[in-house]
Amino acid sequence: MPKALINGVNLYFEETGEGTPVVFAHEFAGDYRSWEAQVRFFSRRYRCITYNARGYPPSDVPERPEDYSQDLAVADLRGLMDHLALAQAHVVGFSMGGFAALIFGLRHPERARSLVVAGCGYGSDADRSAWERDVELVADRMQAGMDKAAEFYARGPTRVQFQDTDPRGWREFYEQLKASSSLGHANTMRGVQKRRPSVPQLEAEMKRLTVPTLLMTGDEDEPCLEPSIFMKRTIPAAALVVMPKCGHTINLEAPDEFNRHLQDFFIQVDAGRWRQRNPASLSKSALLPPQETEQ
Repeated sequence: MPKALINGVNLYFEETGEGTPVVFAHEFAGDYRSWEAQVRFFSRRYRCITYNARGYPPSDVPERPEDYSQDLAVADLRGLMDHLALAQAHVVGFSMGGFAALIFGLRHPERARSLVVAGCGYGSDADRSAWERDVELVADRMQAGMDKAAEFYARGPTRVQFQDTDPRGWREFYEQLKASSSLGHANTMRGVQKRRPSVPQLEAEMKRLTVPTLLMTGDEDEPCLEPSIFMKRTIPAAALVVMPKCGHTINLEAPDEFNRHLQDFFIQVDAGRWRQRNPASLSKSALLPPQETEQ
């Protein structure tokens, strides 16, 4: 069972395939297994690395909430890349992992060949206090036991789409969530989800981000729609994919479509064909070029 000692915590990881490295960072309600459909596809041409964040067995589960934070999540991602001697990689993150991928790109742009930021934005609405209140409620329920917590969390407003589209896949997702660490999830909720910055708080840094970036969201993933549009408008090198009739778990709900978008993106990046946004596309008018609206 491969593990790496990163920042005082043993992180479980798996490697499959050869070629340009792709590192996958999982969501809050998943783990390294959430990327199975992507690893099976991309490991035919790429070196795929999946790992479990701290708090997700067989990685270590620190007992204190203080040992979990967004900064540590980013440091763990970088530490794993250092352990594997990856000078650079395509970094693919989903939801919680999407925040980690985005902030990794902001802090260590030289290490990211590209960024895929999918399902990112929870906690970015105007009422931050409501988000923090809900996080505490969910953390309390998860700490009391994942059996009951999984019952409501896996049937949340952005998860029912998965249940409707792929009942068998959703059942597997639900069973894995139910069997996960209650302490790890509660601590991650309090240490990472509650305290991380919102997407708008990263605006100034995102304006300077030149790493090729693919943003992805489901059209029924309400908490991530507006943040994804905000990121598209802010990051000069970003493109946005909105997947139809999908909720939050887009890589599981529509894996073939998800993989096609990633493949097209990787091919363009590796060919040096992913460009910054043309400034001429940014105008105060829908019809006039920008130089004519700046009089």
